Amino acid sequence: MDKLSQDAIDERLAQLPDWSQVGDSLQRTFGFDDFVQSRDFFVRVAGIAEERQHHPDCLIRYNKVTITMSTHDAGGITPKDFELASLIDQIVVNA
Repeated sequence: MDKLSQDAIDERLAQLPDWSQVGDSLQRTFGFDDFVQSRDFFVRVAGIAEERQHHPDCLIRYNKVTITMSTHDAGGITPKDFELASLIDQIVVNA
């Protein structure tokens, strides 16, 4: 899978306004009430990531989880990253 052009990234980011581009990656920080909610969110993200065989970097702090992802094989952001970002957003909406 080829990485997206900057124009394509900008267009797709407009559809996911809580995500941002950080270098060659997508990133979003999610806030929760406590560590247990952060952990539970991460477990759900891990399940989706494993199903899709696309594994983001996750930083878990007490009440925050930061997700950073890119498609390493492509050397940047691909449609695969935006698909996973959208699925991760649905976890929060459906919580």
